[in-house]
Amino acid sequence: MAGAKARSGFRIGDSVVYPLQGVGCIRAKEKRNAREYYRIQILSSEMDVLLPVDNALDLGLRHLATQDEAKKAISSLSVRREMSRMDWKSRLLMNQELMKEGSMLAVASVVNSLYHRSKVKELPVQERKLYDNALTLLVDESSSVLGINAEEMKKKIFSRLEK
Repeated sequence: MAGAKARSGFRIGDSVVYPLQGVGCIRAKEKRNAREYYRIQILSSEMDVLLPVDNALDLGLRHLATQDEAKKAISSLSVRREMSRMDWKSRLLMNQELMKEGSMLAVASVVNSLYHRSKVKELPVQERKLYDNALTLLVDESSSVLGINAEEMKKKIFSRLEK
């Protein structure tokens, strides 16, 4: 039923962020084995993901950030943070928690810290994957929200990181 408001406040056609996959659009609601799911088309991969309606919020599904939130997240990339002395496994867990939180500011924080860490020493494979996912999510969401193409947004992000 297109346009019908779901229990968690999402409608078919809404642009959303699913932090584990990226920016997408809710294409449909489907019932399988007495459970309702959102069918979300992820824009960067054109892949469809099924997400249970009843715990979509717990899995991090959210609407796109506002323009103000996007601008604040991009601006935060200019702020250099002190390098953590944690071992890579602890850093990975901390950054995974930030990604699960899913806010644009949290994703920008992951990009910022791992970008600067990679300038000092090559990232372990798992951290590199997390960095790549966070960067893709930040580029996709901020370019969607601010109406800037992805390549230009990527340049803007890296210019902020280099300040």
